[in-house]
This record gives sequence, structure tokens and C-alpha cells, in this order.
Amino acid sequence: MATLYVVHCIDTEGPLTETLSATFQRLNGAFGLDLAPTRENLRKLQNRELDLGGREAAVARMIAPELLAYNSSWEKIREMLDDALSDGFRRRLVDDFGNGWIYSWHCMDHLHYVDNPRHKDVGYGNVFRFYRDLLAESRSGQDELNWHFHPTSLTGNPLQAATSYLNSYGVLIEILCRRILDDAWFPVVNRPGFHAERPDSHAFLEQWIPFDYANQSHEDDTDQPDLAGGRFGDWRRAPSSWRGYQPSHDDYQTPGACRRTIFRCLNVGTRLRPLKSAHVRQAFLEARQGGKAVLAFADHDYRDIRPDVEAVRAMIAEVRLEFPDVSLKFSGAEAAARDLLEVSDRPAPKLSLVLEGNTLVVRLEHGAIFGPQPFLAMKGLDGRVFHDNLDIQQPGHLWTYVFDDQTLPVAALSTVGVGSAGRFGGSCVALLSIRQ
Repeated sequence: MATLYVVHCIDTEGPLTETLSATFQRLNGAFGLDLAPTRENLRKLQNRELDLGGREAAVARMIAPELLAYNSSWEKIREMLDDALSDGFRRRLVDDFGNGWIYSWHCMDHLHYVDNPRHKDVGYGNVFRFYRDLLAESRSGQDELNWHFHPTSLTGNPLQAATSYLNSYGVLIEILCRRILDDAWFPVVNRPGFHAERPDSHAFLEQWIPFDYANQSHEDDTDQPDLAGGRFGDWRRAPSSWRGYQPSHDDYQTPGACRRTIFRCLNVGTRLRPLKSAHVRQAFLEARQGGKAVLAFADHDYRDIRPDVEAVRAMIAEVRLEFPDVSLKFSGAEAAARDLLEVSDRPAPKLSLVLEGNTLVVRLEHGAIFGPQPFLAMKGLDGRVFHDNLDIQQPGHLWTYVFDDQTLPVAALSTVGVGSAGRFGGSCVALLSIRQ
């Protein structure tokens, strides 16, 4: 029987606040307006009562009340999750396998901010560990912890959007190193910050992460001027299929021969590229025709995710009746990708580390890694972290790294680790404590 996997991705960034003045600064900048930041103006704009030369609806969408209702503290997020993670909420709609709702939490780190006007929780692992611990506490083992990264803007201003991994390389590398060294974790599934990929991030992801819920191919052009012309999440040339595709080397939007699989993932609860009933119907139809498909959508934890869940459940419940020959299955992002690609039975890789003199030897014990080498992470006695390439001795099986005056002395290190996603999903981390 055909199966449609339903995947709820959450760009998990922790608490966020926005003052009235900041809301109007953002609005005025996007639409070229010069409106005073007053509650009365906000109300009139939301009700489309001010003449904006035909832009009334677009402006109202940007500042809709539900989009300004931020979870401004961890207490508010925990209050939301106490309900959202409960069996009572998860099981308001049950799939054809007896499962309730499942979430994929794509956790982000806020690091090295020069200013923090939105009062985000700055510090390595703060968001990741909050969700890791809460999922364990609430026995939410059906949920997944995944990867989310926002590139740093040219000025370092956290309020500005950006797309360049190369300009953000130091922060990106530090986060991955610390995920390995401090949390023995490595990503398998990506959700891109600002929904945006570019040639540099495409090349980076192609080395490390096999599953990518990024494609926002959508039939509607945006009426939001700050997002027009493919400025950030550009997926205008990408396939509209719900079955995923492997991108080409030179264009992440074109099917080709690269390794990773990019899945379509539209938005809920926001002003851009929204999931509609027609998309849900298309996903059911593709599952019927191809045997399997993945209906994926994304929102943010700094807003209440529960109305978004209810809205999607309502669409699914309605459309589901038209497809009695398609089984519905709620799933995590990695689990759905592995099932669709029929690699669920492939084991995760296992790596081993040993220090032979001043040479680190990395061996693949079983399975297969995703990219050409494991990700090497090193922590100095002073707490700093480092990353470097390994020397490839046997492609896919054996790597080495030499500690000497050209790299780092062993005596300066406390821990060395490697991490990798599996070629077919799953991941592994191996750690080695350097005893002085």
C-alpha cells in the first residue's frame, strides 16, 4: 500500500522578543514606508484601514497578530511544549500506524553576537540542550533532533539576514566541533536558515549532511518586497515534487548526480510560501502514483506551533478521505527520508580513533559514511576548538592526521573527535581523550 509520510520540521531557535518600534522599523524598511510606531497605527495596518497604494494586504500579512505573538522566554516555550508534547495533543489525529504527531526539532546556536536586541539565548548548545533534555524528560523519543544554521550577516548584526557560509565559516565550524566534542552528536538532516542555500552552502552540505529539507518550490510569487527575486530562499527553479531529488553540482535547484537528497518543505504560520490544501492533495497523489512521498512543512518555536499543527491536521483530515488507498504515517525527518529511499535497514556507520605516536588514525569499522572524510574536531587545553582535513589513506575506510609543528602539538590538546553522518542516514561520533 502507498504511504504518505508527514514531517513537521521546526526551525528551533529559542525565545525571541520584538518591541513595537522594532516591528515598525522592520516594516518600514521592507515596504519603504515612514509610519510612526504606535499601537493605533499597528491596529489600522492589521485591519487594512490605511491607504498604502494597493499594498494593504501584503503589509497586513507581515504584521498579522499571530506573527507578532512571540514566545519571549524559555518559560513560555516550556508552557507551549507541556501541551504540544503531550499524548493528548499529539493524538488528536492518529495515523494509519497508530502514531500521534511527531516533531523534528532543527536546533540552532546563537554565537558571538555584537548586540542582542531580540534577547535570544546566546551561547553554544543552549537551544540544543534545552530540547534534548526536555525530550528525554517528556519521553518524546519519537521526535528527532536535527540541524539548523543561520549564516552571519556582513556586519555581524543578528537582525540582518545572510546566505554566505564562507563569511560564517568560523562560527559554523565551531558549532560542529562542539556538537562532536561536547555532545557526541553529528547532524544528518538540514533545515537552512532563511530557507536559503547558495553555491557555497550547497558544496558544504554535500560533504556532510545527507538529507536536506530545504526546497520551497511554490506556485505563488511573493508580495513581500524584502523577500522578492529569490533574495533569500530561492527555489524558483526547483522541482515541485514531494518525493525529493538529488541536486546537480552547479545548481542546487536542478536534479543531478550529487549525493544528498533535497526534500520539499513549505511553510506554515508565516507570510511566505504557505502550505495549502492543494499541496496536501498533490502529496497524497504522488504517494499513490509513486508508492511513497513526504509532505513536509516548517515553522518556528518562537511562535506557538500548536495552531500550525491544528491547521495542517485539518487539511490532512479533509484530503485524506479522497485517498483511502494511501496510508498516512507521521514521521521524523530522517526516518521519513530513509523510508522513502528504502535504506531504513542500512546500519549507521561506526568509526574508531587511536593515537599512534603523533598520528591520529581514524578507521571505519562498519557501515558507510556520507562524505569523503569524517569531520575532525579538536579541543585545546585552553578550551578553543579546531577543525582540519584528514589525510585519506584508503578512501571511505582509513584516514590519518599528524600532530606536529605544522598543525598542533598533542600536548596542547585535551580531546580529539570525529563525527559523520551515514551514507544512508544515521550518524556516529568517536572521541579520544588526550591524557597528559
